[in-house]
Amino acid sequence: MCVVAAAVGLMLLSPLFCWIALWIKLTSPGPVFYRAVRVGQDGRPFRLYKFRSMIVGTDRQGPGITATGDPRITRVGRFLRRAKLDELPQLINVLLGDMSLVGPRPEDPRYVAFYTPEQRRVLSVRPGITSPASLAYRHEEQLLAGEDWETHYRTRVLPAKLALDLALDLPSLPGAPCSATSPSSCAPSPPSSPDPPSSIRNQQSRILDLAVTASTVTPWLTCPVSPSCPRRPGDAARAG
Repeated sequence: MCVVAAAVGLMLLSPLFCWIALWIKLTSPGPVFYRAVRVGQDGRPFRLYKFRSMIVGTDRQGPGITATGDPRITRVGRFLRRAKLDELPQLINVLLGDMSLVGPRPEDPRYVAFYTPEQRRVLSVRPGITSPASLAYRHEEQLLAGEDWETHYRTRVLPAKLALDLALDLPSLPGAPCSATSPSSCAPSPPSSPDPPSSIRNQQSRILDLAVTASTVTPWLTCPVSPSCPRRPGDAARAG
């Protein structure tokens, strides 16, 4: 389903892609697309497609994230990032099977190295274009300010984003293994049977009540008086 949606989306958005590509080429030297290394499902690295929004080569001259006023971002790139248009080529990643439409956002390997074992659970599913964390932190660059904003991202912002993504029902996401959180999710559900008529349900209820009563009364009626016998109803209260 995600692949079909991605293919349709790419076809519908192709005029917009052409317009953005021409704008990028006319305003700064370099390729139209930026292929960033990200960590995908099961920790496998893959190339994430984005419209290039930075000066060529500057991604290797600083942190793996950007903050407000980052000089590496081009004038066109600022607009694309603000409108989230730079993320549209990730439909190509969905088409290739690297990503899904919904899922935890893929992260730079430099920051995945700091994940705790619990946080690494997000790697059990395919990363997605959008997630609760990406919506909650859509203005992330505005939160990263100050002298040591990269440390602030790694110690404060990133753990908060991962907590939101971990709150997703991971096994239900596309590409999730059935044992992402519990092996019991692999077992097929037993077929459900239609509900019996109300008259039959009433008879079943009366039979069940009789069976419970018989199982309670029979043992102390048939057992001789001895310490090993089960207590009669009311014996426990009298013993106290």
